[in-house]
Amino acid sequence: MAALPAFASTAVAADVLAASPHIHRLGRLDVRIARSEEEIAAAQALRHRIFYGEMGAIPTAEVARAGRDIDPYDSVCDHLLVIDHGEDGRPHVVGTYRLLRQVVATMHRGFYSASEYDLAPLIRSSDSGGQLLELGRSCVAPEWRNSTTIALLWRGIASYLKMHGIGYMFGCASLHGTDPDVHAAELSYLFHEHLAPVELRARALADHYVPMERLARGSYDPRMAARALPPLIKGYLRVGAMVGDGAFVDRQFNTVDVFVVMPVEQITRRYLDRFICGRGANDSE
Repeated sequence: MAALPAFASTAVAADVLAASPHIHRLGRLDVRIARSEEEIAAAQALRHRIFYGEMGAIPTAEVARAGRDIDPYDSVCDHLLVIDHGEDGRPHVVGTYRLLRQVVATMHRGFYSASEYDLAPLIRSSDSGGQLLELGRSCVAPEWRNSTTIALLWRGIASYLKMHGIGYMFGCASLHGTDPDVHAAELSYLFHEHLAPVELRARALADHYVPMERLARGSYDPRMAARALPPLIKGYLRVGAMVGDGAFVDRQFNTVDVFVVMPVEQITRRYLDRFICGRGANDSE
């Protein structure tokens, strides 16, 4: 029987958090950009719990030793965090996103998604449409998977978009498991109903290309397929997301990945207005 993964702590010292401002606050939760190695380490610990402990990803020797999900991109990305200030008397990271701006990617190792998809159409579009932002490594602790946590993450992203003049957001979203046929209806639905136009359509690299149109139109119930999508993909579609051509089977992370692109100018205005300007009764900034 395989040993259970060792988990590092998701806690962050209160004085570390007090040294930098949050973006938004709602009750005992706030959202912020990590400013310290301790905050990033806590986010990596949360990612490890979700990806390896819950989703069945296969750790490298380095990840197994650390008890944290780590890779070279962590040192160049911004890390968006949702902090719970009430958990066991200590602040904890309960939600996170990793953010990589085009200007930063160009100066370092490029985009993470470039190992799975040809990003040339998107990069060409960015010449006139504002810089790109890659979203990745998103996860929320099970007990905090609710509308409040998700809203805080989106508020943080919306503020980040405005601050950095982002034209397009993109990244890979995942379906659990490595058999595309298990998700034949969902993949076909995404291909039929949400395929990006050619000028924004990233394509899975030839060596790994998995066709998404696995079922013909009319041979499945699109409403049921839409309902079966993971919550993260549903959320992206609600704000105007489109998908690339081809899925990618990520055997390390035990997922079937689809490419998602979101033109910021096409995101429904009520979402940006709500998440940039809106404040709840218990919200402080």
